[in-house]
Amino acid sequence: MSKKLFGTDGIRGVAGQPPLDPVTVSAFGMALAADLVKHANNPEVIIGMDTRESGPWIAEHVAGGLAKGGVAARFAGIVTTPGVAYLTRSRGFAAGVMISASHNPYQDNGIKVFAHSGYKLPDEEEALIEDEILRLRDGVHSKPISVDSSLDHYYLDYLLATMRSPLTGMKVVIDCGNGAASALAPDLFRRAGADVVAINDRPDGRNINLNCGALHVAGLRDAVLREHADAGAAFDGDADRAILISASCKIIDGDHMLLIAARALKVDSVVATVMSNLGLERALERDGIRLLRTPVGDKYVLEEMVRTGAAIGGEQSGHVIFREYATTGDGMLTALRIFEIARTAGESLDELTRDLAIYPQKLVNVRFRERRPLRDLPAVVAEIERAEKVLNGNGRVLVRFSGTEPLARVMVEAADPALVESFSESIADAIRSEIG
Repeated sequence: MSKKLFGTDGIRGVAGQPPLDPVTVSAFGMALAADLVKHANNPEVIIGMDTRESGPWIAEHVAGGLAKGGVAARFAGIVTTPGVAYLTRSRGFAAGVMISASHNPYQDNGIKVFAHSGYKLPDEEEALIEDEILRLRDGVHSKPISVDSSLDHYYLDYLLATMRSPLTGMKVVIDCGNGAASALAPDLFRRAGADVVAINDRPDGRNINLNCGALHVAGLRDAVLREHADAGAAFDGDADRAILISASCKIIDGDHMLLIAARALKVDSVVATVMSNLGLERALERDGIRLLRTPVGDKYVLEEMVRTGAAIGGEQSGHVIFREYATTGDGMLTALRIFEIARTAGESLDELTRDLAIYPQKLVNVRFRERRPLRDLPAVVAEIERAEKVLNGNGRVLVRFSGTEPLARVMVEAADPALVESFSESIADAIRSEIG
């Protein structure tokens, strides 16, 4: 299914430029309204945003489009993406809209949509809304909105209610990424009983994800070492993912967290994407746990979890889903769960992941002029087949096209780092020669 506006995680782009120009954003509000009034009487939508300077005007144009279509909106202000998902399903909203570009720099922004259930919309419904957006792009509609403070406490209260034991005696450093978690995360972990040191919790509209947060953990590692902390957690701009740091300053990514959670919960299967390391698969196999793989995107992970009944799943990048508690990846919930497991077990994150041997892995991004199906690139196919023959089951090759950028992503992993380096570059070169 080919879509022009929606990518792997909503609509995303440079704020103010198509598809995030005022006309298209207004049309999005109208299209969503048209979809909602078909299924509900007097539907109401909740809107949240991260800390980007473009968030307020985008929220007002979404609200304006909704109002044009006869749908009311309530504004939660700065909140995390999983916070919007939770409020949507728990407070009776017909849909939820999160304005965020996740881990991207401040110039970008995006729109994520949740159904009444708190789940992200399936591709088929996104395609229908997209058709309506393109049809309704005929003017700008804006509606002033103010933060509804009555919504503030529900989400954090819920996260705390999921805990079975407090984090008393545990010292943690929290890197808020100058994003949506900046006010929420320090409060949450202090209320959970931890001794909290917060960093990058002073957003100014432009410093979101800037050398901080889940994609830039060097500062968090330094802080964990400096503060003699038991662990650290870094969130991305909308806090739907987390990367942890152990006391020894080892990076604990989504694969590590899936292993910790799978063992603690004694599950028989885990859902992850094609990007998860082969080392995770091997470690789970030793415990008799199956790893089921999906395309990249936490909504595809969740769809497979629902289909198979799996309790946990996630992405190497730090999106982890605990299906008992959430309908999407939730960085704060994930850090809370993993810290609680470690605290209850009396073990450090280093000890809980000591037998996870990560296979060397390299990701190469190749910018292309024209997207063409992989099957129509014979030189690339031949190079992939050559690599797979040499690896002979002791490694993996993955080539995919980004859903948000004109990039082909080449991933190679194997026990031999020399093969990883060689094949990742040879496949990337083949792509460059064909469509680069």
